[in-house]
Amino acid sequence: MTLANSQIFKTDLGPLNPVWAELILGLVVFGLTFLILAKGILPKIRRTLDAREDKIDGGTERADDLRAEATQIREQYEAELAEARHEAARIRSQAIEEGSAAIAAARAEGTAEREAIIAAGTEKIATERAAAERELNADVEAWAHALAARIVGEPVGADRA
Repeated sequence: MTLANSQIFKTDLGPLNPVWAELILGLVVFGLTFLILAKGILPKIRRTLDAREDKIDGGTERADDLRAEATQIREQYEAELAEARHEAARIRSQAIEEGSAAIAAARAEGTAEREAIIAAGTEKIATERAAAERELNADVEAWAHALAARIVGEPVGADRA
């Protein structure tokens, strides 16, 4: 075979001289392999890759949509939170005002009660003092007559009769 090949190419390439039978068989096998890959396997691979690409692009778009929706919900939440904080501050200030008013009212009521108690106590003390003075004046006069009678030695005043 080497001889036949060397006559075709007119040069002797040694071990590189092609063998026509192997060359044709290689081309036929390459052609069959290429057809099987090109018509059967590569379209399926291409469809799979396209489907994956669509899923990735769709997933990215869905992720962007979800991210935008999450941002919107977060902004809404922050707005509601700020509104709730303002409402809490308003309620707190209203409670402080009501507490101050209640303290002032209780203080005024306490002052009024204290004044009433002091006035009642003063009046009671004055009444009891007047009663005590009347009792003591009556007793003092009798003691003064008794003492004067002891000092003088004979009855003085009303006891003299």
